[in-house]
Amino acid sequence: MTAVISAAGLARTFRTKHGPVEAVRGVDLTVRAGEILGFLGPNGAGKTTTLRMLTTLLAPTGGTATVAGHDLATDAAGVRRACGYVAQSSGTDPQISVREELVTQGRFYRLTRALAAARAAELARDLDLTELLDRRCGTLSGGQRRRLDIAMALTHRPEVLFLDEPTTGLDPGSRADLWDLIRWLRDEHGTTVFLTTHYLDEADALSDRLVIVDKGVVVAEGTPSALKLEHTGSIDAPLQDTFLAITGRGPAPADAAPVAV
Repeated sequence: MTAVISAAGLARTFRTKHGPVEAVRGVDLTVRAGEILGFLGPNGAGKTTTLRMLTTLLAPTGGTATVAGHDLATDAAGVRRACGYVAQSSGTDPQISVREELVTQGRFYRLTRALAAARAAELARDLDLTELLDRRCGTLSGGQRRRLDIAMALTHRPEVLFLDEPTTGLDPGSRADLWDLIRWLRDEHGTTVFLTTHYLDEADALSDRLVIVDKGVVVAEGTPSALKLEHTGSIDAPLQDTFLAITGRGPAPADAAPVAV
């Protein structure tokens, strides 16, 4: 299967008044086309820093990577055209309508106003937002806002969708709806999904494959079942037990304040 994301030795060192901090020390990974990859690690492991590098929001200080065939170092614009990114916090304007937000996003991607309006209507239909199009974004529930965030990230039909803690703070019903949406994007559109989450049940339920990082490097990768069998001796073990066996540390609480790592 074709690799859509490929990284070798990807690294990021931050300079501080106390000296250099190696947030990511050399990540090697491959993500295949149409795969849901769960990218896991304890708090401070380097997950968000890696994700921000792969989406061109942060320049690497070492290593190489390509996204959908575009090199991070030489074709950042191509990477941005190929990927959609949903951050931990919503990026919507609470004062404007869902329709305006979606059309504006389409205009950012240089669609004509007519094409942007048509794409907004298409996304609203696919993501169950049609009845909300004329509602102000600030009046939406948490689950509705997350669907809108994802709709905005899909405006330009990206090959890769990066989701950073997409269900944090959602009620169980909204989480289940978002899980169905992520599977639908993979199954119906072939979208490759790069998912970070602190909910290990979510990673277990959604991920075709897991990559676990700790202290800035990859420490394990494989299907959830394979990792459970290797590290606990049972494919029926909770992923929490596998995660602890690999890292010796638990993930950060899902309701903890977001920390840039």
